[in-house]
Amino acid sequence: MTESAETRQDAHGPARDGSGTSPPGAAPAGSPEGRSGARKRLGYGEGREALLRAAVRVVGRRGLRHLTYRAVAEEAGVTHGLVVHHFGSRDALIEESLAHAIRVSLSSSLLEPGTGRPEDFVAGLTEMVEEDADGQAYQYELLLEARRRPELLPQVRELYDEYFGASRRELDRILPQGVSPALNRVVFAALDGLVLHQLTGIADREDTEAGLAELRSLLRLLSGGPATERD
Repeated sequence: MTESAETRQDAHGPARDGSGTSPPGAAPAGSPEGRSGARKRLGYGEGREALLRAAVRVVGRRGLRHLTYRAVAEEAGVTHGLVVHHFGSRDALIEESLAHAIRVSLSSSLLEPGTGRPEDFVAGLTEMVEEDADGQAYQYELLLEARRRPELLPQVRELYDEYFGASRRELDRILPQGVSPALNRVVFAALDGLVLHQLTGIADREDTEAGLAELRSLLRLLSGGPATERD
């Protein structure tokens, strides 16, 4: 995919520094942003995380082709020079925002609660889809974009390898005999489909919960327990 004119302009625009010009993130004094105070100054670590979150929102809501320095800056409420300063290239922004999405998705521990109890497996999935809709949409956007741009495939595979690893470890706790790679993939594919259906409106949260209940029943049967949860 070729970058838009706006992307090219952003990518090659000068990053402002302290040598007589405004530093990254500070709007020029004569600009509308500078006059209104709409743009804010952020610390280095704070600014980087804020920009990554903004990038995820931009892609989740508008698609990867709209991921430009300027779009991220507008979403984060800073100048586009700050985005250039932190990431240097659009590809770096994509790679780092994907790594950010991985960290956020895995930090919730939905796939790996560590209890070995089927009823705890991906508990809270429906709420996660509602609360992090942009983050989930971002990941599906990258998955589809990797089909068109094979150079993105390693990052997408890394994302899914992290998911597969977390689900495998928890399924190994649930199933006395352990889980095969094929079964692990089937279970995760079912979860992936439930998330996608709820995210796109094909199904609602009640449908997702019903699907999760059936999946947990199957896991109980495979573990040698009853199909229904006991109090």
